[in-house]
Amino acid sequence: MAIEISDAVLHKLRVKHGGITKDDITECFANRDPSEGMLEDKREDHKTDPPTWWFVGETNNSRRLKIVFMYFKDDKRVQIKTCYEAN
Repeated sequence: MAIEISDAVLHKLRVKHGGITKDDITECFANRDPSEGMLEDKREDHKTDPPTWWFVGETNNSRRLKIVFMYFKDDKRVQIKTCYEAN
């Protein structure tokens, strides 16, 4: 699975969301327990095609992050929309 993050989103994660990196996001996906599942964002203002999904994961340094993304099944890639410290 390829994880894609636009330059604009990467900049926002570094500057506004505490220095989050692509490595942090990759670690959260790798450390995720598949049995916990993911949640679909069904809010009308946030609907996308394909749907927007999210989960809370941990980096290797136990940093808890909420990862928000779209999954493109055809080419098995993830497009990160945003990521920030989970509360």
